[in-house]
Amino acid sequence: MDTTLLTAFIAVTAAAVVLQMIILLGMFIAIRKLGSRIEALADKVEDTTSTVQVRVLPLLESAKVVQEDIKGLVAKSRPQVETIISNLSEISTTAKATVERVQVTVNDAIDRTRLQVIRGDEMLTRTMNRVEETSEKVQQSVMSPVRQVSGLMHAISTGFGAYFNQQRRRRNGGPSDEMFI
Repeated sequence: MDTTLLTAFIAVTAAAVVLQMIILLGMFIAIRKLGSRIEALADKVEDTTSTVQVRVLPLLESAKVVQEDIKGLVAKSRPQVETIISNLSEISTTAKATVERVQVTVNDAIDRTRLQVIRGDEMLTRTMNRVEETSEKVQQSVMSPVRQVSGLMHAISTGFGAYFNQQRRRRNGGPSDEMFI
């Protein structure tokens, strides 16, 4: 029994070793294929990298030159820009002060104009009142005597008219036309 068991154990071990060998052979083939793919991919990456280097490196060099030019321009322009900013700040401060002064002046002019308008209105009102009073006095002092004289003249005229009408009636011997209705 020991030999059968030993033989079975050896057979199982041999089968396991063969199975392991088959698995390792499959892994070897897969790794070999993967290696060839990786080599092809590495060649493509190397070609692409060399192409990129040929195209990008001059651009990088140009970018570095442009960067240096910009740094130089900024360094040269910095004092001028600072002067411009300082001038703009002064202009802003001056403009603000000027606007405040103009606003005070305009407000003062508006107040004075308002006072002058009020004074003008009061003067005009007083003048109109005096004109009305004077008109009433003129009417009373001039028109009243004129009316009285006019009334007196009318009375005299009526008196003469009546007197002369009576004389005509006496001459004609009859009533006047005015009395005939």
